[in-house]
Amino acid sequence: MKIGILNGPNLNLLGQREPEIYGKDGFETYLERLMEQFPDHHLSYYQSNEEGDLVNALHEMGESCDGIVFNPAAFTHTSLALGDAAKALEVPVVEVHISNVYQREGFRHKSYISPAAKGVITGLGLRGYELAIRYLLD
Repeated sequence: MKIGILNGPNLNLLGQREPEIYGKDGFETYLERLMEQFPDHHLSYYQSNEEGDLVNALHEMGESCDGIVFNPAAFTHTSLALGDAAKALEVPVVEVHISNVYQREGFRHKSYISPAAKGVITGLGLRGYELAIRYLLD
């Protein structure tokens, strides 16, 4: 299978930004471990801090992948465009959040992506990506 992994704003700073919340590993290091865990499957990865880029990436992954693991980060709570893009896809999307958004500020409790997602994984750190991939492969 081909699984797309899509990360939103500021996730390029993993390992540097608020390590007490997001951990000390950068995503590229973690991605290498994921590729080792799933050698029989193709994992593609894209990260952007720009909302329009993420909409385009969702469209492209929707055409080229069998499933998408999507961490929209702060856009989760603000982007109707990303929610609409996810709804338009025929492939399953699993929404992932590294931190438990329900233990954080109230505005983080609303997701415009969740209604379009097959499932949501929140608060399990980077392991949430692995669990989302396992779900998509099943």
